[in-house]
Amino acid sequence: MKTSNWTNCTLVASLSLLGASACSDAPAETVVKEIVASDKAHQLAQQQLIVDTHIDVPYRLEGLYEDVTKATEKGEFDLPRARQGGLNAAFMSIYTPPKLEDEPGQHPYSPKAMADLLIDRVEAIVGRAPNDFALAYSAKDIEDNFAAGKISLPLGMENGSPIEGDLQNLEHFYKRGVRYITLAHSESNHISDSSYSDDKHWQGLSPFGKELVTAMNDMGVMIDISHVSDQAFFQVMELTKAPVIASHSSLRHFTPGMERNMSDEMLTALKDNGGVIQINFGSFFLTNEAYQWNLTKDEKTEDFIKEHGLDKNDDKVKAFAKNYRTENPYPFATIQDVLDHIDRAVEIAGIDYVGIGSDYDGVGDSLPTGLKDVSTFPNLVEGLIQRGYSDEDIAKILGQNLMRVWQQVEEVAAKTSEQA
Repeated sequence: MKTSNWTNCTLVASLSLLGASACSDAPAETVVKEIVASDKAHQLAQQQLIVDTHIDVPYRLEGLYEDVTKATEKGEFDLPRARQGGLNAAFMSIYTPPKLEDEPGQHPYSPKAMADLLIDRVEAIVGRAPNDFALAYSAKDIEDNFAAGKISLPLGMENGSPIEGDLQNLEHFYKRGVRYITLAHSESNHISDSSYSDDKHWQGLSPFGKELVTAMNDMGVMIDISHVSDQAFFQVMELTKAPVIASHSSLRHFTPGMERNMSDEMLTALKDNGGVIQINFGSFFLTNEAYQWNLTKDEKTEDFIKEHGLDKNDDKVKAFAKNYRTENPYPFATIQDVLDHIDRAVEIAGIDYVGIGSDYDGVGDSLPTGLKDVSTFPNLVEGLIQRGYSDEDIAKILGQNLMRVWQQVEEVAAKTSEQA
């Protein structure tokens, strides 16, 4: 990030971050002060309930198995680092690639089978370390596990493809522990149009998608509007009887044109709904510089593929992408950028409507400096302290806001059951 070349050297001299060189003719480089967690920040991280609504451990282990009940070489989540960071509830993402729905019969698993496999994997993690991890099927389970000193591993389904157009599958996955469903992912599916896809043939939700919204309300499954198109989002707002979540999204204000992030209008509607936005830590969700870097890299990679007639999975394509990053260093965001998103969400919606959905293990090597894995939550807490948030407000952001929404979703389902 560049600053203007000030002509008033007296003013510039007062900005200690710019230093003596600020009065030269050359543009001055802004020095971002590193945030280092204070003793108070570490204390709050250990005392307050921290809920992260999106961590991609199950699918990460699909490519390279590691035992996350011990320290691991790869990834951003394991037991020792979760303990160090004070993480108390990590929603395990049950992610199924869109190709499983788009190319039926061409892969070893159907969407439903893949989801069941990933849930098995989470259950196995708990089975290997029952004194440290526990499954969580309700908001109360989170609180009980917290009191017992255990890290909860609730389940969130990223991409509704495993429902496979059958509400009995919704009940199946509810019984297996899934407590939120991201309706779509990077491609439109049988439920909803995707924010990433040019093919928005439903113009929002499909007829089945609209039916699914009601069924999720009735069953007590949180509706996750991350990844869906704007039209689908507003249709959900019209249909839902319960608050919704954006499990891992940030604000479009900082990344103009990125439909995957939420607009101010959407954030206001989310507030009116009583829901919560869980801020994503991926740099390309946080700054326009990183977002544009990704767009340019994707365009140049696509040009390379077409020029040489290659498959996108060819080793030459991977080598091209690696070389591009070497020649064009990635513009990592900082904790300050995460805090900027939180500040604006609070400004637009209020302190009761923002939380954390890091997307650890899901955004590759794009995490902000100072927030590289789950051990670094105290740094975020320190940033919130420095921005003037009270201990009570920090507790809301770290987990209480999400807990409120989950409890309200459960209450709507209980009321529906009583009426039935």
